[in-house]
Amino acid sequence: MLIRVACAIKEKKLQADLEKRLSDFDVQLKIFGNNKAQWQELVRSCGDVFLVSKSLIPRPIESSVTLLNNLPEKPTTIILDDRESSEEHANLLASGADVVLYTGISQDSLMEAIESTLESRRQFYYVDRLDQRGRIKPRLNDFVSNSEDMQRFLEEVQQVVTSDASLLLLGETGVGKEHLSKAIHAESHRAQGPFIPINMAAIPEQLMESELFGHEQGAFTGAVRSRRGAFELAHGGTIFLDEIGEMSLQMQSKLLRVLQDFEFTPVGSESPVWVDVRVIAATNKDLEKGILKNAFRQDLYYRIGVISLTIPPLRKRKQDIPSLANHFLNMHNIKIGREIHRFSRAAMEALCQYPWPGNIRELMNVIERAVLLCRSDVISVNNFPGTFQESASLIGDFPEGPSSLKDLEMDAWKGKTLSEVRKRVIRNVEKKYLEMVLGQTHGKIGEAAKIAGIHPRGLYGKMKQLGLDKTDFKSR
Repeated sequence: MLIRVACAIKEKKLQADLEKRLSDFDVQLKIFGNNKAQWQELVRSCGDVFLVSKSLIPRPIESSVTLLNNLPEKPTTIILDDRESSEEHANLLASGADVVLYTGISQDSLMEAIESTLESRRQFYYVDRLDQRGRIKPRLNDFVSNSEDMQRFLEEVQQVVTSDASLLLLGETGVGKEHLSKAIHAESHRAQGPFIPINMAAIPEQLMESELFGHEQGAFTGAVRSRRGAFELAHGGTIFLDEIGEMSLQMQSKLLRVLQDFEFTPVGSESPVWVDVRVIAATNKDLEKGILKNAFRQDLYYRIGVISLTIPPLRKRKQDIPSLANHFLNMHNIKIGREIHRFSRAAMEALCQYPWPGNIRELMNVIERAVLLCRSDVISVNNFPGTFQESASLIGDFPEGPSSLKDLEMDAWKGKTLSEVRKRVIRNVEKKYLEMVLGQTHGKIGEAAKIAGIHPRGLYGKMKQLGLDKTDFKSR
């Protein structure tokens, strides 16, 4: 999950350092102006963490901090103070601030304190998001993305959350259609009502009418008592009709009548029942093709598709894989009771290169499997299924020992242009060299930059491109 950090800092150097340090910390950092006029904009930013200089907080400070604490996100507040006064810091904490930091300490210590607070917030989020059965409570923030396609999709979703219009979710298997429908329900005005999911593909044809609309006692053989259907159970809330493309034409006709006026008659009854329900349908099928083949009713398609949204597959937003993988890692750490800290670089590369035909569901299952099999605090490629290990062997990295031309995995070059091969080899050489230099300096950027003959900012940029993290080299 991406933690949203809303930042208003007086010191420009500290602000610049934060942008560098937090860029690899799986957070969304939003910088606001360094004046008090930006306060209202800061408050409305939906931040999970507020990082603010004390001098930029409107007076009285106690009221301003209380305002932050009462926001729906229940944010964590970090106040930066340029005065070293234990009494003043105690007063800020008493007013509701979570952390107060003196900006006079060393830059590294200040950054480490901020990063530690962000990690604590992340753990708080995962614990808070689990219900009594250990299941995740869906939120639209689960779908925060760096992908342009996904961001456009989420903008459309935000516009329909408060609506009662029927919604059709399209997308491949495993992209998270049901999770999204739960999130839409949870953040709508119907959140206090029930959410009833029905999988059309899992219900036998002869039972579907009873499942949806209920039945009276004696309506058919075996109906020893009356039973309410899904639509009645969903009254005041949302009904989710998954795999709606699997419905027979006969049931499509009956569903259409219900969707027109939200009134139905239970099987064996003579009295109609009216319900107040929002309908969210989903399918991985092309319903327009189904209409052409007379397998899906056109009038039902228009009725359920008042608003139609297509969730992008995971392979089209691979930049989100690192944050999703870390999200599932933390989730399964809590669920299974493990303390696995991170993925190895090779493991993360393998995850990012895999095509993910099963989308988010497959990624979640792969991470859960890895957490169960991992015997250290770092997940490696060996903890993944065999297909990932085969993929990792094609990356074409140099071996760990001394390298020569014969050591290169030239089979991985087949089908590539000279330019593509050159880029791959240069990338591998740069990565191995910087790993060596960072290992020698135990992750100290300044010393490593001097050895490499480049500016520290250039080294930071190169490390980000190659997926290197200085903390991985501190213990070497």
